[in-house]
Amino acid sequence: MTSFEEAKTEETVTCLHLTFYHPGQEEKMMFRCLNFCNREQVRADDTAKFGRDSSVCRYNLMDTRVSRIQFSLQFYRKLHTSECGFEIKNLSKKTKLTVNQTELGHLNKIDLPWKCIICFGDYQILAEIQEGESVDYFETHLHLAKAPILQERCLPSLQPIPENGISPSLFLPQGKSPTEIDENEL
Repeated sequence: MTSFEEAKTEETVTCLHLTFYHPGQEEKMMFRCLNFCNREQVRADDTAKFGRDSSVCRYNLMDTRVSRIQFSLQFYRKLHTSECGFEIKNLSKKTKLTVNQTELGHLNKIDLPWKCIICFGDYQILAEIQEGESVDYFETHLHLAKAPILQERCLPSLQPIPENGISPSLFLPQGKSPTEIDENEL
């Protein structure tokens, strides 16, 4: 056997891509402590904290309007599956955190959708999860947006949009749902 045949099987790593935007990022340089160049490994049992306190937070935002600890991301494996995910928790007592349209108060937490926009104050962060197999660690890959994320990206809609652009729920009696009909049956 060759060394190639005996080598361990490579496992893919879950990567959390985070794209940051703030309207004052050019003048205030609040992202100057973030590493936008390389992927960074984080142990699975570590909590990735974001905020202004460098002694506690792994990801520092240099802005006095950011809480000492703004929010955290916890990596976990979903029950009875091999899928992994992230839980986001708002740790700020003063600032609400919004994940897509869900508002989180202090100590509220939810599962991070596979693609979402996290907002607090003037900050916008696009989070995208690239799935992997490793349960020992995950990676973060930080990016800097030049334009506002909310105007630049379109997130997938939670409701299907019909081809005519008119929502069928406007015309259906309550409790009724649309049924699919073969076009030849009309």
